Amino acid sequence: MQHPQDFPVAPMPTHVTWWLWLPLLLAIGACVAAMTMESNTPPLAAWLAVPLVLLVGVVLALALRRRAIVLDNRELQVKATFYTKKLAVEAIDLDKARVLSLEEHTELAPTLKTNGFSLPGFKAGHFRLRNLGKAFCLVTDRTRVLTLPLRDGSLVLLSPARPADLLARLRELAAPTPRR
Repeated sequence: MQHPQDFPVAPMPTHVTWWLWLPLLLAIGACVAAMTMESNTPPLAAWLAVPLVLLVGVVLALALRRRAIVLDNRELQVKATFYTKKLAVEAIDLDKARVLSLEEHTELAPTLKTNGFSLPGFKAGHFRLRNLGKAFCLVTDRTRVLTLPLRDGSLVLLSPARPADLLARLRELAAPTPRR
C-alpha cells in the first residue's frame, strides 16, 4: 500500500482572478448606481443584491482554489473547482498519452463547456473539444498539457506543473509487475 502522491498543478495566469472579479464588481457598481439614482428609498431586497453578488464572488474564488492532482495507489484523482474525476490507471490508454501544447494542437482545445467552470486561461470540468470529443479538464497552462486518452473514447486534459513526471509515474504503475 502506497501513500497518496500529490502532483502540483501548474499555476494559473494572474489575469484569471481579474476575469472573475471585474464583472462582479461592475455588477455591484451598477446595482448601487441604480439604487442611489432613485428618488425614493430602494427596497431592502435591492440592497441585498450587493452582498449576494459578493457572496457569489467569494464562493467562486474559493472554488477556483480547489485544484489538485493525486495518485492514490492505482487511482488518479483530479479535483477541479466543483468537479472531481477519479479513474483507475487501467482506464487510461497510456500508449497514446502525451504532453503537448493546445496552442499547436488546437483540435484538442476545450471549446464548449458542457458542465464546467471556464475563465480565460482556466478550464475545469466537462467540455467538448474543438474536434467534438469529450474531455474532463483541469487546464491552467495551455502550453504544457498532459492528454490522457481513456479507453471509453474520452480524454482527460491536465496541467500539472511537471506533466512528464506524472506521465512517467502513471506508466510505471501500468507496467506489469514481474512474478517471483
